[in-house]
Amino acid sequence: MKKIFLALPLIGLSQLVSAQQDAKVIEKAKKIHAKVFTLDTHADTPMRMVGKGFDISKDNTPAPGTATGFDSKIDFPRMKKGGVDGIFFAVYQGQGPRTPEANAKVQQMAMTILDSMYAQINRHPEMGKIVTTQEEAMAQEKAGKRSIFIGMENGYQIGNDLSLLQKFYDRGVRYMTLSHSANNDICDSSTDPKGPEFNGLSPFGEKVVAEMNRLGMIIDISHVSDSTVWDLIKLSKAPIVATHSDAWSVLNHPRNLNDDLLRAVAKKGGVVQLNLLSSYIKEAPKNPEREAATAEIRKKYTAGGAMTDEQMKAMRTEMRELSKKYPVPLATVKDAIDHLDHFVKIMGVDHVGIGGDYDGGGYLADCFDISEYENLTIEMVRRGYSEKDLKKIWGDNFFRVMKDVKKVGEKIRSGDMAMR
Repeated sequence: MKKIFLALPLIGLSQLVSAQQDAKVIEKAKKIHAKVFTLDTHADTPMRMVGKGFDISKDNTPAPGTATGFDSKIDFPRMKKGGVDGIFFAVYQGQGPRTPEANAKVQQMAMTILDSMYAQINRHPEMGKIVTTQEEAMAQEKAGKRSIFIGMENGYQIGNDLSLLQKFYDRGVRYMTLSHSANNDICDSSTDPKGPEFNGLSPFGEKVVAEMNRLGMIIDISHVSDSTVWDLIKLSKAPIVATHSDAWSVLNHPRNLNDDLLRAVAKKGGVVQLNLLSSYIKEAPKNPEREAATAEIRKKYTAGGAMTDEQMKAMRTEMRELSKKYPVPLATVKDAIDHLDHFVKIMGVDHVGIGGDYDGGGYLADCFDISEYENLTIEMVRRGYSEKDLKKIWGDNFFRVMKDVKKVGEKIRSGDMAMR
């Protein structure tokens, strides 16, 4: 009896020591998170700026019990709360018909999205501004303000007009994701239900690569097919990136990158940024009814690109009801960092970052919006990542690529490097 009596307090003591150790880890992680420049490389918030229902200067957290995956997860107050210093807002439109009329429509909408983004962000210079370089972003951080970089998701928005790349670059766009969920005139997508069309890049896509290299615009491989990535590895004069992707070896999903591709991207000097979209991180239990209903709602509201305020509200209502009917278990921060661990194992810590895909489907059970990004740093510190590692992961790696791509463009334009 004496032995049993003595053992019980030891169990409690062990738990107490463990809790105290974790509290120290959390305190350390919070200090690191506040110290390093934190950059997220992909968010789809600009779609919400076209209408009148979204204000980036206000905390748009939904009322308790009403939140869904389609509610806004990013604004200046929540970026500040989450310790996020900079973010790439993507000008996104879904894939549509590849006709001259459709191309003209999406190109005009892309300009409208850019206009709306500039107008709304420029109204709040005391909170943040649109930037194009690391130096501008660091100055903003020093002043306690947020930095907004611009990317473009889906090369469908340039149609087959190469000159539009220069126009978008001149408006601040610093990367372009070549495709989205379906093939376009540039390349094959990883998820087109019809399968490959070009077995990689199209002839026009090869010209797009050369022009992006010349401009110093980053090539983003998220969403593109494996064969497209291999073509880009061969053709691009500059490093390439995946702004929001996960590891195929951790979850076998066509959107995720296999180890051979990860090694090739790293060897070329690029980075892969961790996507926080749950279905790319951890497989949810199959529910055909839920999947079919979700697909119908997405098709109903997002096929035409940017949504009106009325469409956004209607979609949220439908998704909220669908979530009640078919609740989905979300991946956790631990599940997400499993993918990041794999990236580091295969590529090295110099080639890894984070691009959450928030407002485009990304969110986790314990990192539901950008105000909770500190949780990612806490988990990484728990796993032994140092302050030096986190400084690289949270921004320096991607900033290095930005500078390398810019240098390639300068060399090409000066004639010091051949475009082919």
